[in-house]
Amino acid sequence: MATVKEPKLTKSTFPVEGMTCASCASSIESMLRAKEGVQDANVNFAGKTVQVAYEPDAITPVQLRETVQEIGFDILIEQKTQEELEERQATALSALRRKTIVAGVLALPVFILGMFFHDTFAWGNWAMLLLTAPVLLWAGQRFFVGAWAQAKHFRANMDTLVALSTGIAFLFSLFNTLYPQFFLSRGLMPHVYYEAVAVIIAFILLGKYLEENAKDRSSSAIKKLMGLQPKTVRVVRNEGELEIKIEEVQVGDRVLLLPGDRVPVDGEVVAGTTYVDESMLSGEPLPVQKQPGDMLFAGTINQKGSLQLIAQKTGGETMLAHIIRMVQEAQGSKAPVQKLVDKIAGIFVPVVLVIAVLTLVAWLVFGGEAYLSEALLSTISVLVIACPCALGLATPTAIMVGVGRGAENGILIKDAESLERAHKVEAVILDKTGTITRGKPSVTDVVWADQQVPQEQLEQLFFSMEAQSEHPIAQAIYAYYKEQGQQARQPAYFSSLTGLGIEAEFGGVRYFSGNEKLLRQQHIQLPEHLLQAARQLQEDAKTVIFFADSTQALAVFAVSDPVKPEAAAGIKAMQEAGLEVYMLTGDNEQTAAAVARQVGVAHYQAELLPNDKAEFVKKLQAEGKMVAMVGDGINDAQALATADVSIAMGQGTDVAMDVAGITLMRSDLTQVANAVKLSRATVQTIRQNLFWAFFYNVICIPVAAGLLFPFTGFLLNPMIAGAAMALSSVSVVGNSLRLRAKRL
Repeated sequence: MATVKEPKLTKSTFPVEGMTCASCASSIESMLRAKEGVQDANVNFAGKTVQVAYEPDAITPVQLRETVQEIGFDILIEQKTQEELEERQATALSALRRKTIVAGVLALPVFILGMFFHDTFAWGNWAMLLLTAPVLLWAGQRFFVGAWAQAKHFRANMDTLVALSTGIAFLFSLFNTLYPQFFLSRGLMPHVYYEAVAVIIAFILLGKYLEENAKDRSSSAIKKLMGLQPKTVRVVRNEGELEIKIEEVQVGDRVLLLPGDRVPVDGEVVAGTTYVDESMLSGEPLPVQKQPGDMLFAGTINQKGSLQLIAQKTGGETMLAHIIRMVQEAQGSKAPVQKLVDKIAGIFVPVVLVIAVLTLVAWLVFGGEAYLSEALLSTISVLVIACPCALGLATPTAIMVGVGRGAENGILIKDAESLERAHKVEAVILDKTGTITRGKPSVTDVVWADQQVPQEQLEQLFFSMEAQSEHPIAQAIYAYYKEQGQQARQPAYFSSLTGLGIEAEFGGVRYFSGNEKLLRQQHIQLPEHLLQAARQLQEDAKTVIFFADSTQALAVFAVSDPVKPEAAAGIKAMQEAGLEVYMLTGDNEQTAAAVARQVGVAHYQAELLPNDKAEFVKKLQAEGKMVAMVGDGINDAQALATADVSIAMGQGTDVAMDVAGITLMRSDLTQVANAVKLSRATVQTIRQNLFWAFFYNVICIPVAAGLLFPFTGFLLNPMIAGAAMALSSVSVVGNSLRLRAKRL
């Protein structure tokens, strides 16, 4: 039996240039999928990329690019750095902004002349022609180029309707400007419709600019994640200690780390002891002690000690690289409401074209040559009044007002997709550290025993001891007393007791600071009320530190990451809004249970790594739930990118805020419920806008085609059609502005 060899597949992701709507993305996908050798193609419209699975033996990237170029778009097959891609995007956005501004500036006088002074000045038509020509031929060039590229493949999109309506209106107006006698001899006024051309293009360009401006902010998150990996690494090889590029590190290399260095690769510690800040992974503020046999991960920060590790995973295999890939794949998806608009527009555009052709044919068949002028006027009226201006403004205007309303309330929304999606959210996942808690360890409780020495003196001695220690708990105690203006003394003797605490000598008296085990070893008496206080604090998941002299315990201190005062109220507001609330944390089970109990969260998961959080998001999504993730750290970036809606706390890391679609500037969890309410109001407004935009076309297009003419003799003038089109846009904008009065 002969075996069939499976074709070798390559998956590549290419940046895409020239996309203006979701129908563009559909065109690219369908054209690529139709090519022999391409198994699948998926366009990420928000991320401006296309992922293609193809057989390299059957088709090359150059051929893929040529296929896309045939329909008016382009893909970048050469490798580009993140900085180069950002520069290209910024250049394109700047060009679009320039065209939008110029079109708006020129359209205003054309609109005023056309609507109010068209019969006042003999030279008015020529003035409008000179002002409209650059709007059409320069600012609106993209619509004609896109329409022609689609037409060559018997396709139509929004560009087609814009190009036809403005193109025909401009040519008709140009004809009447150059040869007005044609209609005058037939008893009709040679109207011009330059104002419709200029205003249509200016409005559509504005909508495109708003859309592009919102989409072009996603790449900085990847840039910051990549910045967590150092450029060079110190390794020990046969020839001695070398400093090499990060790309040259091999599995098995012995890597040297000095205090303050970022860990370049995943590997096992083989020499040295230190504390490592792993907050980018676990989100926990307390650094973790590392010694031989422990694992280190790329992107974490070595704090105090020097150590050596053996590289086990390098380059694209590290946990940091995995997080970057997950963010890249999950970031940027098609907006639900806009998808609906594009689907309807896909039917709407060809239907309007058919109606326009039928209008022209019907007038010529039933009216003959005597009705040629009416046929032309009616056809132009259909195309002008059916221009998707209101349709194009329905979403962006509501988004603009919704985003502004959110900003006034401390809710910063980065993209329309997040604002649109949030109204469907059913489950909210909260990271613990920095989201529910403050994210910084601090002294929360102090209980003193009765003693003969003044408390102020003992506090100074305790502060002086902790000032000598590099332990993270000691630093929290040091910061606590430093804020009170405490001054440190130099001890006569100081020693760090591994795994127990520290000891020091002042004025011939030995003092200890550490855990209960240290005091037991030193046979130090523990007053019962201090011991009971310590037990209660430990039940609340707080770290307990005893302070004692050589004979008895003097005080007990509790250090923890305290819950934010408004956290419980914020979670209650979410639950009242009908949202299920979950808490995820990299902390231990006891701490997680205590925090969940304190803030009223019924569902929680502890001891999770970034990938575990992302998997939990996927689990809820698989149950059919729309999931929002709220976090503040790099460790949350993967889950934030995987969630349907990502929300970052304003006091979190730049990466979390860049990945997230919504940022809460006050780091107040009550704002999560407010963001959902704002989304619900905005989406309701968008739906109203879309309804009236389509309802307007359903009513006006038949009238523009001349449906009433046989019965009433009424024929819609294209000038009135242009005014009606503008009025529809004003009504949509006016409805969107109602969001300003919405209470959150």
